[in-house]
Amino acid sequence: MLLRVTDLDVAYGPAPALWGVSLAVRAGELLSVVGPNGAGKSTLINTLAGLLRARAGTIEFDGHDITRLPAHRFCAAGIALVPEGRRLFATMSVRENLELGSLLPSARTRRATSLEHALALFPALKPKLQSPAASLSGGQQQMVAIARALMCRPKLLLLDEPSLGLSPLVVQDLFAAIRRIGADGMTMLLVEQNVATALQIAQRVYVLEQGRIVAEGDPQSMLARSEIRRAYLGSEA
Repeated sequence: MLLRVTDLDVAYGPAPALWGVSLAVRAGELLSVVGPNGAGKSTLINTLAGLLRARAGTIEFDGHDITRLPAHRFCAAGIALVPEGRRLFATMSVRENLELGSLLPSARTRRATSLEHALALFPALKPKLQSPAASLSGGQQQMVAIARALMCRPKLLLLDEPSLGLSPLVVQDLFAAIRRIGADGMTMLLVEQNVATALQIAQRVYVLEQGRIVAEGDPQSMLARSEIRRAYLGSEA
């Protein structure tokens, strides 16, 4: 397993947010964590990125316990986050935003190759390289956010609600790109409220409710459970 999380507890001050969460991600796998608003999905992914500290439990990545490492060491270990809301530097150009993803020495030496790959993945960004990030559409900004994370050449890509605020057509194109990234061998953990879309591209799925994992399996087994269809797809069929 590339990533193994065991009995993870996370809290905001005295308020618990995650309880006893355990999950694992295999190398080369696209795994999705789904659940309703407030389930703890963003808390989970921000903890896996090192932005939040675990109160209990362990995070093992690539054979090493990284639970107590400072946040910047998570990135150096090979974990990259595409945050909810994209969080680009609005007044900086698209190129500058992308280059910020390759500041680690190991990534900086291959910056040109990484940029070429990013533009092949998202060709709509090529004519926008000198434009400020704020001038881009929401879908193009999400492309920049994903490409920026890929610029650091991670072993694990974390995606937090990439479909948020985007039109259905843009979401379709974006998830097609995510499929291509997975086909190239990238390991990904996707947190997504759009359950139907997540089930279409994930190889395995965890369901998170009220801070706990309540179900796990492949997309077909999830769809076979009437309570999952009823709760997350609004259908018994």
